[in-house]
Amino acid sequence: MRELLIGRTLTVPDAFDTQALATAAALAEGGDQLLGDALTRTRTGGRVTQDLAGASALLNRYQHATPAAKALLEAAMDARRLGVDLHLPQAFLTDAAPDYLTDTDYDQLTDDWAEKACAELAEPVHGKQAPLRRTTPRPPRRPPASSSVAADTAVPPPMGPVFRLADYLEQHGRTTRRRLCPPASFWHAAHTHLTHSDDLNNLTQAAQSRHRLQWANHLRHRAALHGDTAALHVLAVLKERAGDQDGAERLLRQAADLGDTFALVRLAELREEAGDQDGAETLARQAADHGNTNALRHLAELRKKAGDRDETQRLLRQAGDHGDTTALYFLAVLREEDGDRDGAETLVQRAADNGKVDALVYLAELRKRAGDRNSAEALARQAANHGTLTTTYTLNKLWPHGLDPGGAPTPPWQPSVSAPLGQHGPSGTS
Repeated sequence: MRELLIGRTLTVPDAFDTQALATAAALAEGGDQLLGDALTRTRTGGRVTQDLAGASALLNRYQHATPAAKALLEAAMDARRLGVDLHLPQAFLTDAAPDYLTDTDYDQLTDDWAEKACAELAEPVHGKQAPLRRTTPRPPRRPPASSSVAADTAVPPPMGPVFRLADYLEQHGRTTRRRLCPPASFWHAAHTHLTHSDDLNNLTQAAQSRHRLQWANHLRHRAALHGDTAALHVLAVLKERAGDQDGAERLLRQAADLGDTFALVRLAELREEAGDQDGAETLARQAADHGNTNALRHLAELRKKAGDRDETQRLLRQAGDHGDTTALYFLAVLREEDGDRDGAETLVQRAADNGKVDALVYLAELRKRAGDRNSAEALARQAANHGTLTTTYTLNKLWPHGLDPGGAPTPPWQPSVSAPLGQHGPSGTS
């Protein structure tokens, strides 16, 4: 081979093109496990050759790294497998590493241990890969913020250098460390240095599932501080349970200010519970104006309580036009109360066609009252095959003896075990 190449120059592309990746995928499907494993990490960038060349060397570097360097790698592995972004701040990794070290190794650290460990891990192996390389995140290329809210919630870039773990070592860590819980220094470093709300929210869930409840609470508060509306919602619920209604509303208003319309809906509910009908309507209208169909339905309920039947129906119709099947259900009930049975059937059929099982039950009830026994029974069977225990209970009240295909009495209705669940209905059914 060497003799054949003497005096010749061969250009080798940096990455596999689309055709080469397709060929590699076919070989992997044919049994080439090594190639298949490489494709799981390189399908996007196409750097298959580099991955194959460097995988074993990367693993060897990890296994034989100095204690400080290995601690940095394991902190990076844990961060990635628990949902932290690709770009890991050096300050986070440095503060996370100490509890990965034994007491003996920790006592031997020098003042410049972090710099030496990072330099060690930045040395490339075959395929131009390094176990932990310094990187520069690309600047975001998004349209300019159209509002002050969007500008205020922009995520600031990390302070100081950031590093990226080699793809092969990341995958290795997900496999070999999946049952391990990071030590206290990891959670402390995350709480101290990470600022991206997604990272913090993911780590909150990870801490919660690993019974690190105090860290979960601290991370949730930090996520809320950095604009995570899900964290604000959870904290608001905890405030409500503790009897701190004002604190709950304050947190929900923070979420609403960040553009969360569900927070506005919940605020409207709290205002209604407090007897502030006007305040509840104002908040519900704000959410509805921003496209929240739940808010439209809630606003319709408020208008119904106020006796404004025309506005109630208009709001329910608007919500139904946006795909809210529960709103269609409610609107059908109002139409029936007004004596418009045909209109009620049309609306409830729309809800049923969009997967609302309760609508099938209601439609069966309408047909039964109209004397259309065969259609009513067919709809009832359809509802039973797609419903839940609550659906079954309703059907048992309509047909207490059940029906077989010939109309003879049978045992009470039973939902199909394999039937898909429907959507939530107004009475809490699914």
